[in-house]
Amino acid sequence: MLNLGPIIFGFLIGFIFGTRIKTKPESNIKFPLSSFMLIFLVSLFVAWQIGPYPYYADMPLASGFVTGIIGIIAGKLVWGR
Repeated sequence: MLNLGPIIFGFLIGFIFGTRIKTKPESNIKFPLSSFMLIFLVSLFVAWQIGPYPYYADMPLASGFVTGIIGIIAGKLVWGR
């Protein structure tokens, strides 16, 4: 059974954190698409290592962690500063 609580909560918290990511214009920090893809792949590996919450059996990943990373990336892309 799919539990939506950690998925929604992880995305909302990640989205809020993603909107708070700031880069200074004089620092020349760039986030190309390849860096977002690398962050997502590493987060999938970490979520697989964490595993699901003991009472959740929807998938072998930590679903709240994965949606949190997706929320951070979405927040940075939509309202990043």
